[in-house]
Amino acid sequence: MLPCILVVDDEKNTRDTLTQLFDSEYETFSAANFDEATNLLKNEHFDVILTDLRMQGRNGMLLLDEASKASHKPACIMMSAYGTIETAVEALKHGAFDFVTKPIDFDRLNVLIKRAINSRSSIKEAKNTVKKKLLETNPIIGSSGSLRSTLALIKKIAPTKANVLFEGETGTGKELFAHAVHANSDRKEGPFVAIHCAALPKNLLESELFGHEKGAFTGADSKHIGLFERAQGGTIFLDEIGEIDLDIQVKLLRFLETKKLHRIGGTAEVAVNVRIVCATNRDLAQLVSKQKFREDLFYRLNVIKIRVPPLRERKNDISELLSFYIKKFCDDNNLAPPKLSSEVIDILVAYGWPGNIRELRNFCESVVILHSGDGVTVNDIDRKFLHSSLGT
Repeated sequence: MLPCILVVDDEKNTRDTLTQLFDSEYETFSAANFDEATNLLKNEHFDVILTDLRMQGRNGMLLLDEASKASHKPACIMMSAYGTIETAVEALKHGAFDFVTKPIDFDRLNVLIKRAINSRSSIKEAKNTVKKKLLETNPIIGSSGSLRSTLALIKKIAPTKANVLFEGETGTGKELFAHAVHANSDRKEGPFVAIHCAALPKNLLESELFGHEKGAFTGADSKHIGLFERAQGGTIFLDEIGEIDLDIQVKLLRFLETKKLHRIGGTAEVAVNVRIVCATNRDLAQLVSKQKFREDLFYRLNVIKIRVPPLRERKNDISELLSFYIKKFCDDNNLAPPKLSSEVIDILVAYGWPGNIRELRNFCESVVILHSGDGVTVNDIDRKFLHSSLGT
């Protein structure tokens, strides 16, 4: 597939010349103004945008800002007949890959385009490496029937646009399953943004989610872009959604209905294209009956509900999880692995694990630190593990 280029200039001769010049080497599109360009950005994935600085209506700087929000994030080269150092610096601050002056040196521009395309390839490769490392560090381990059923459902619904609600006990790894939804969707090249809704008070949570304008409240010394906008083209994960205040629930419902938001203190509507994935360890239907959670919001979020099984329902996965996390913490600390006796393993498999994966991880880290290179017997583990009914 040929790299895709968008030429944006209100001068028809310039547009036609650049389009014809690069048409044999790239797939080229053209736009006469900001509005045409942003409409194309919604429907096409461009590798490079060549944009004029001064155009009728909104200028090229604003287009750079819009391009930065696109899920496919094209490299942008600014063109201008009014080339100054200050203008070039300002363009770079807005995310431009480079700046060229008119009349255009076409050979130099062609070199810049190739560099921009190579740069995007390097960034994409780096992102894929990071994602691969994240998956290697925190994979979904196991092959039990309940886990396979959950993963099969995720694979089925991930390519759709449906909102997803994960229900499950604390420590079951709901965020990891949310990552799996994102990684298997057509948004996987976009950002995955997560927030723990219970960790922030109402006023801070609203600002973090929706952003605020400068001067919106005491201490708002500058404009703040919220997490919904930062997740543009990707997925936002709202953990512990059952803890959010009713006032914020109203604002969230309005966003779900319109896909637009208002920053705190702002009047302009901001269109945002994100998928919402939520998680809760509470019974939202019960919260609705107690009027602690809006019924209309519950139905909006509860399009696809996925139950994440607790570890006590995944007994067949425990040995594999123990091996994985013990190796991980040994590698992290450059320590020799402890040797768990078969009796210890049987006890751990029978244990109820009320803290789920989080508790198992903590056990593995502790046993690696305290018993590196040693044999681990029943006498070396906490007495709680001997009571296999705990947590059942």
